[in-house]
Amino acid sequence: MTDLAGLFVPLITPFTASGELAATALERLAHRVLDDGATGIVALGTTAEHATLSDAERTRALEICARACGERDAPLIAGAGGNDTARSAAAVAALGKYPEVCAALTVVPYYSRPGEAGVIEHVRALAHGGHVPLVIYNIPYRTGQVLSWAAIARLAALPGVAGIKHATGAVDRDTMLMMAARPADFRVLAGDDLYASPLLALGADGAILASAHVRTGEFARLVSLWRNGQAGAARTLGHRLAPLSAALFAEPNPAVIKAVLHRMGEIPSPAVRLPLLPASAPAADQAERLVA
Repeated sequence: MTDLAGLFVPLITPFTASGELAATALERLAHRVLDDGATGIVALGTTAEHATLSDAERTRALEICARACGERDAPLIAGAGGNDTARSAAAVAALGKYPEVCAALTVVPYYSRPGEAGVIEHVRALAHGGHVPLVIYNIPYRTGQVLSWAAIARLAALPGVAGIKHATGAVDRDTMLMMAARPADFRVLAGDDLYASPLLALGADGAILASAHVRTGEFARLVSLWRNGQAGAARTLGHRLAPLSAALFAEPNPAVIKAVLHRMGEIPSPAVRLPLLPASAPAADQAERLVA
């Protein structure tokens, strides 16, 4: 299994002005973030507007990302799963035909709020097939389901669970306990952009950061500096990048990121799909200023 460490960019899904998947722009963007220092990419995550893509579009986007990673010998994490265990297991199993996929990003079941015991059994069912390793996506402000360190520890002990994308919106008690006591082979990837630097300072192995669509090299350097113990330089860079992340998330993700990428000429339109709305001009202006 590929070591899950470094910077992974969860790619947007660019659309044409008429609303279709912009395949050429997606492939170009995948290569560009890898050129700029990303370790790997994530396909079909929240930032990709996975929920509003058709099955054909999801397959096409995954194929594009897999081809790019295959050509570059870069790891690919693919989003798979939701709050239906049977469908989630099938989605994870389907990733087995993509040799470039090093892990499936599987979100904690949302909306139904099954409790910690239910989450553990859900993940156990997904890991049972052993098709690809799992990275648990812990994002309680989206799922409505909080996981304690005790529950995360039980998940980490399951065969087939490789790590966690940790995006709790804070460095809280359970985060501190997790970083102090996690198994050596359980990878922690910072997933909340504004808190990435603090979590890396605590020993996270890497990060999955939508902000890294822009200034990719600097976000990659941030991960590298913390991992190499260069705390002073890492702290300074983290402080400088934090306002940029805040600006890129000032409105629902990925609206502002798409607006900035469009202004930079990297994607053909800033379009997002309902229920998301395009970024407002003030939000896009502020983010563009910070990028520059």
